[in-house]
Amino acid sequence: MTTKSLSNLDLFKILDKTTNQSYYGCHQLWYPKKWQRLSGCGPTVATNLFFYLSHNQALLELEKASNSKENWIALMEEIWEYVTPSMRGVHTTQMFYTPLRAFMESKGLNVEYRFFNIPKEKSQRPEFHQILNFIDEALTQDVPIAFLNLDNGEAKNLDRYHWVTLISLEYTEDGTHSFVNILDEGRIKRVDLCLWFQTTTLGGGFVYFKIN
Repeated sequence: MTTKSLSNLDLFKILDKTTNQSYYGCHQLWYPKKWQRLSGCGPTVATNLFFYLSHNQALLELEKASNSKENWIALMEEIWEYVTPSMRGVHTTQMFYTPLRAFMESKGLNVEYRFFNIPKEKSQRPEFHQILNFIDEALTQDVPIAFLNLDNGEAKNLDRYHWVTLISLEYTEDGTHSFVNILDEGRIKRVDLCLWFQTTTLGGGFVYFKIN
């Protein structure tokens, strides 16, 4: 098995000082408004990506209080103003990467992005090894990937019409077995990526950013 992972997963550790509970990555249910909690997976994942990129490369100073739940919620609200869900949520990769790039540039960061769409029509989909190469490429550069799942098929630990943060990849060279670890609901979950690709009926997509 080939394994690739982000180098600094502890950056995603968030402490709720009220309950003393720890999380990995933020949770859309932390948004204060009902509509935000229902549709906020896109901006939540955008928050994870921005925080990791900006702090892992020391472009923004990481203060001791930065891993508090309150600070993460404030960042989630700020990013919501850019990555704002429509009535159908953030249902395309373009609805994710265009406003997130604008947000990052508003912070003075020079960024570029790459995306990889998985069409609904199976006849138009890429080969599975191309997805593995895309994810491997991102993790080799130590950047997290935003994963849009429009239909989870038979894969477990995934919700339909949902964004999650992909943090590691494990796969066989022939591509017959592939698993990813994702951040979702403040937890790390393991997903059978090969099974998802084989059984999803609507497809989805992947996006990653890197700072120049």
